Amino acid sequence: MPVFQRERLTRAEITVVRAVATLAGRRGAPVLVGGAVRDAWLGRRPGREVDLDVAVPAGALDLARRVAERLRGAFVPLDPERGTGRVVLPGVRLDVTDFRGPSLAADLAARDFTVNALAVPLRELLVRGGAPIVDPTGGLADLRARRLRAPDLRVLTDDPLRALRGVRLEAALGFRLTRGTVAAIRAVAPALAAVAAERVRDELLLMLALPDTARAFRRMDTLGLLGVLLPEVEPMRATAQPAPHRFPVLEHSLRALASADRVLARLATLVPFGEELRAHMDEPLGGGVTRDPVLKLAALLHDVAKPETRRVVQGRVRFFGHDLVGAERARAIGQRLRLPARAVGVLERLVRHHLRPMHLGATERLTPRARYRFYRDLREDTQDLLLLALADAAAVTGASPLGVWRRAPLLRDLLGGWQEQQAVEAAAPLLRGEDVMGRLGLAPGPAVGRALARVREAQALGRVKTREQALAYLDSLSADP
Repeated sequence: MPVFQRERLTRAEITVVRAVATLAGRRGAPVLVGGAVRDAWLGRRPGREVDLDVAVPAGALDLARRVAERLRGAFVPLDPERGTGRVVLPGVRLDVTDFRGPSLAADLAARDFTVNALAVPLRELLVRGGAPIVDPTGGLADLRARRLRAPDLRVLTDDPLRALRGVRLEAALGFRLTRGTVAAIRAVAPALAAVAAERVRDELLLMLALPDTARAFRRMDTLGLLGVLLPEVEPMRATAQPAPHRFPVLEHSLRALASADRVLARLATLVPFGEELRAHMDEPLGGGVTRDPVLKLAALLHDVAKPETRRVVQGRVRFFGHDLVGAERARAIGQRLRLPARAVGVLERLVRHHLRPMHLGATERLTPRARYRFYRDLREDTQDLLLLALADAAAVTGASPLGVWRRAPLLRDLLGGWQEQQAVEAAAPLLRGEDVMGRLGLAPGPAVGRALARVREAQALGRVKTREQALAYLDSLSADP
């Protein structure tokens, strides 16, 4: 019987499982299960956050609570009815569950895929330095064959989210779903629509964190999952686009997603902005979401409204207002997926403004005013939008985004001017609302804000440099008909 060695675990993992084994007592019989066993066996090192799953015959909630107290972590009762508790520690997330059956073998047989239906007795592992791997479903053989197989096809029917997880694991591990599992996923795909949005969101975010998200999304599409998660993509599939586009809207969007994957993976090549961009894209937007997955989602959805805005005008295909309508659709999708509010706002703005760089590039000369207004409207999302524009431009013809970067002086110019613009924005305003109201005799309201914005713009462009000049400029505005 294959033996799992304690050395396969990291120091942080050993600290946590030792606390579990100690607090469970002799009759607790805790076992390490799931992805931690699978990944350690494969030699895959955990990322910045370690995920551990432990199963016990009973009493999981109480055990999780006591582990949290012992290690000074946070306790979260995930599913009290089914006996599932979570312990959140710095860099480690531990889930403790009651057996989903009368025995460990029954519990493992009810798991999603055989490669996750592996267990290691914790006490024996810690005391002896190694323990036999419990493998009732043939998971080790599937690991060696690099295949993903459901131990029983009914596990997908019981929880359709596992279909989505199968696609993610296939992409993350480089494994292949078996023919029978693929057929079962296709059959269960429509039921994914009834799964709680929060669970779908969490799985989708994990997929968006993959280095090759586009490949996983294409696989989702071939298995009938993408259209269930995002019904908006179905009209995109058959919507053709005129030159210079080479692809229908959905294919273009999937290629834009692939370009975003590549750009985000190689930000260091965007000299001299790589380090600054990486720090920016790692910014948290709430709920554990950073800017990276939002940019990828924007790449997929930036043309989501093209099918409904398509018009033929004098023999030319046009998509009037697809940026504005698309922003509304993107916001609705983000809210439907229960994304954090700030992430939804970023997604909406990226789709709303995705045409701006193209419009700026089409002018004979980028005026200081146009440049200022671009930065003013995008603010902290400026860099995200320019990366989206790069991915979008590459996907028009299927070119390499890094090749496009070398031929995109406008994008480099706008990225280079971002820091300078921040310094301009940081300057104290020459006038305030009370100045405008007093000078123009206005009551509080939108007109005051509009006047302040005009003065602020003049200040940013260097047209007014003192309070007196700003007041004089304000007088000139009031004199305009």
